[in-house]
Amino acid sequence: MNDSPNKISPRRRRLRLGLIPAGGGPGGRKWAGLIVIALGVAMIIVDSTIVNVAIPQIIKDLGITSTDAQWVQDVYTLVFAALLLVAGRMADRLGRRLVFLAGIVIFVAGSILAASAGSGTALIMSRVVQGVGGAMILPTSLSLLNAGFRGRERGIAFAVWGSTIGGTAALGPLLGGWLTTSLSWRWAFGINVPIGVAVTVGLLLLVPESRGREPGRGNDVLGAALTAIGLAGIVFALIEGRSDGWWIRTRPVSLLGINVTARLSPVPVAAVIGVASLVAFAFVERRRNRRGQAVLLDFRLFSIPSFRNGNIAAAIVSLGEFGILFALPLWIQNVLGLTAFDTGLILLPLAVGSFAASGFGAQVGATRGALFVVRLGIGLEIAGVLGLGLAVSARTAPWELVIPLFVYGVGIGLATAQLTGVVLADVPVSQSGQGSGTQSTARQIGSALGIAILGTILFSVLGSQLRSELAGSRLPPAVQASIITSVKDSAGASIPALKAKPVTAAAAADAQRALSTATRWAAASAAGFLMVGLAASLSLGASRRPPGDPAESGQAPRAPRS
Repeated sequence: MNDSPNKISPRRRRLRLGLIPAGGGPGGRKWAGLIVIALGVAMIIVDSTIVNVAIPQIIKDLGITSTDAQWVQDVYTLVFAALLLVAGRMADRLGRRLVFLAGIVIFVAGSILAASAGSGTALIMSRVVQGVGGAMILPTSLSLLNAGFRGRERGIAFAVWGSTIGGTAALGPLLGGWLTTSLSWRWAFGINVPIGVAVTVGLLLLVPESRGREPGRGNDVLGAALTAIGLAGIVFALIEGRSDGWWIRTRPVSLLGINVTARLSPVPVAAVIGVASLVAFAFVERRRNRRGQAVLLDFRLFSIPSFRNGNIAAAIVSLGEFGILFALPLWIQNVLGLTAFDTGLILLPLAVGSFAASGFGAQVGATRGALFVVRLGIGLEIAGVLGLGLAVSARTAPWELVIPLFVYGVGIGLATAQLTGVVLADVPVSQSGQGSGTQSTARQIGSALGIAILGTILFSVLGSQLRSELAGSRLPPAVQASIITSVKDSAGASIPALKAKPVTAAAAADAQRALSTATRWAAASAAGFLMVGLAASLSLGASRRPPGDPAESGQAPRAPRS
């Protein structure tokens, strides 16, 4: 029997509008769907860290430089961050499951391209494709959870989501190390194909569709372009500054096939364009907000204190959280001389700590509050990173890294899920896609800047310290300069070759000490960012959602009065 428009029940009408989950049900299907969503998130998160231990082998096989290696890591995060807001809005308008599914397909396609890449440029471009897919998956996963779970169940779902991020980010190096050592670094990307197929089937069978109550019409193309240009300009400046020159051009530069002849480096130009684009984005979005037009970022969400302050804290914390994982595998393999698989084993305590934290983090949050757990987690991250910095030296025994890595993992496991819950606690369900997209964007911007900044610190200190170490050697100046260039450009991968030759064996020892010093500087910088993030978390307060708040009814928050 067909329902006429007048006979549609209020519940079914709300169901069609996406205000309630479309069939999660009280049974196990909803929780099985959560596992599928978590698996999809795990695939994209693990790919941001699985490459870390494979980078030394990629450098050798494809002949890329340390700058290229940074781009292999950062272009994924950069594209990820630039498109998260677009993906969040798409999810609210077109359907969250649909966008999640499309992201899986695109991500798997990028993984196939990466696995078959024959050059550094091809690998970097394949990472761009992966970034597009990842950007469609991450915010949509959060909006699916936000729409499909309520009350205490939502807190459990967020805890699973957060522990998935922390745990898989740590397991990535172990999986990547095993694949790189036993098979090839290409399998670090190829493994995504069967996982993607499994997630696709699970989504279609277990996860209901949902969408925003008022998806609206039109697209904010200008806003999307301004965010992409802004983030790309800033990250380009941070990564290329040490190579092209921060102000004056120090080497021949070619952009899009055009040779740059001006003495001014393209780095400050890119930085200015990036900052100007982000400022213009803010003005454009506010104007479109006032006119009632489609926006990439609804600034009315920032009238919610927990959302505004939580995003600031999340971005700062992310600066220090994962950047250190770029430096550690390079140091472990090139200074300690261990394999990619051994590197994954050394980093395993981080995963164990993160999973352990997920077991008691939600319980502690229920009794002491989410903010207590967030601050405790960040504090443990600081202690762990500082411990790593103190342990790093050219003569470090691998077991000395176990305790600080475990402490660091516990901190990540505690802070990630609870901070996410704080940020999204008061966001209306109808805008959960945009809210989660904004939250994820803040984290990814922090991660991209963290990799760029810590990578720049790592290689800058490496060059200056190695120059100082070699100053007292008997090697001719030209040979010293050549060694410095090769060690920096290869991110330390040339150290074993130097060690194998009697004439440069002493220089190899100097390079090991220099890379150890550079890694300590990177760790200290990461700890510094985390300290600022801890301070920023002090601005967070408990949720003050009153009864009947728009967040529960699906209405948008009112804009604050001027």
